[in-house]
Amino acid sequence: MDQPKAFDNDPPAPAPVSDRRPAEPDISAGSQHLHRKLGGKEIQLFAVGGAIGTSLYVQMGASLPKGGPAGLFLGFVLYGTIVLAVNQCFAEMVTYMPIASPFVRLAGFWVDDALSFAMGWNYFFLMAFNIPYEITAIHVLLTYWTDKVHVGVVVAVCLVIYSVLNGLTVKYFGISEFYMSIFKIFLMLGLMMYTFITMVGGNPHHDPYGFRYWRDPGSFVEYLVPGNTGRFLGILSCMIQGSFTMVGPEFISMAAGEAENPRRLMAKAFSSFIWRLMFFFIGGALCVGIVIPYDDKMLAEMISGEREGSGTGAASPYVISMVKFGISGVPDLVNALIITSVLSAGNNVIFSAARTLHGMALDGKAPFFFAKCNKYGLPYYAVIVSLAFCFLSLLQIGNTSATVLNWFVGICTASYLLNYLGTVVTYLHFYYNMQRQGISRDTLPYKSTFQPFAAWYALFGTFVMTLVLGYTVFINGGWDTTTFFTSYTMVGFFVVAFVGWKVVVRTRYVRLGEADLDLGTTKSEIEAYEAAYIRPRRGRVGRVLNGWFE
Repeated sequence: MDQPKAFDNDPPAPAPVSDRRPAEPDISAGSQHLHRKLGGKEIQLFAVGGAIGTSLYVQMGASLPKGGPAGLFLGFVLYGTIVLAVNQCFAEMVTYMPIASPFVRLAGFWVDDALSFAMGWNYFFLMAFNIPYEITAIHVLLTYWTDKVHVGVVVAVCLVIYSVLNGLTVKYFGISEFYMSIFKIFLMLGLMMYTFITMVGGNPHHDPYGFRYWRDPGSFVEYLVPGNTGRFLGILSCMIQGSFTMVGPEFISMAAGEAENPRRLMAKAFSSFIWRLMFFFIGGALCVGIVIPYDDKMLAEMISGEREGSGTGAASPYVISMVKFGISGVPDLVNALIITSVLSAGNNVIFSAARTLHGMALDGKAPFFFAKCNKYGLPYYAVIVSLAFCFLSLLQIGNTSATVLNWFVGICTASYLLNYLGTVVTYLHFYYNMQRQGISRDTLPYKSTFQPFAAWYALFGTFVMTLVLGYTVFINGGWDTTTFFTSYTMVGFFVVAFVGWKVVVRTRYVRLGEADLDLGTTKSEIEAYEAAYIRPRRGRVGRVLNGWFE
């Protein structure tokens, strides 16, 4: 039997500790390019699959009583400007150097290997902890119909589904994710249409309620403290919810190493993020504040757990609205579609966790065997370890599902922000290295706008948001040890990982002007691959669908 080979090549032997620099990647046509199988439609919907989950349909409603309809909308808009600036940084770097685990590995090549180490393990644990979060959410959603299904059964079924989907070649993974993501889009479009139709009078009560709830009980909520300070804290809470809900650039990036014609497809995917951001996330925040008032009794009982169905589709503001109008049947359909949405998100994060672990192994930051792949380019050891995190969902046996979900939300939110922060730092080094080396940004495959001002804005925004994640524990004696640790544990882990790797391995900061922006021969090999690229022959349906995205 042939020996398994790496997705790129096996990482070279580490440099002497006294002069440790990132290992030069090998992305030759005979290794990574051979396994580039993701087309335009898979790339675009891969981003949707990872970004849209339970939080957009259900958990967003929990922020409505904190900020009010205007506060929720404004909070998402404000954080949306930050994540949009982050997207610009991702886009310019990843399209320039579309390698495996790009934003993690580029930090090591262009800033400091210690930053790459901290970002890599932080992102791996972010994706890994998202896996049990999604499975826990599926179990909670099933209780909408029955509470007889044991959590162990849900974990076992999800483990089998994810094992099959992630055990296939990347081509078939992309196809499965494409079709599952379509359900998400249809669901969100349907809920937005429901909001518009009912608000103009197309409801069983023939009541054109419009923006009534923005006037009564009001647009903003005084959260925790009275007055303007309370209204500001309400908006801040909604921004924090937005930092967990509004994600996407990193999911696009993780597919860079396996995308056909990567620079072209990556550029289109990052460019389209703006309409996904505006339409799905900000549009969703607007709709939630329209369909029910922030002081809705049923919503409050769902959030507190007093009413049966807390955390399921029944807690969705849209479903609450349907129940109040006496609409039957549709809430069941919404809950079912939310389950498919969550299943897709779990599938997506397993893919990202495995590819992150694989990418770190290529650079010597994880055990070498995680770099091994089969002949189809599947990093099977990394996939197996990622799947093992499914078993953390069994924490529900000793705790309530809502408690477990809150733990994972707190941990994951900090991790998202930390990786955005690290990515922006990497981009600023990329930008100023180009400037000092006399390389015009006009030569880039994707030239982002408002740079470097957008990057500095993103740096400030992500840094501040990371600091204020657990702000509630410092106000009016609201100390809660669990909230503090779930909000800031990953911040401490990030710092320890960075300092630890730097001290032990003695990494060297890459001074501005000294970075190898071509990564040896990597840039020329990618350009040679793209010059020789021939679009694969597709069936009739494939030609039509990819034609929309390529």
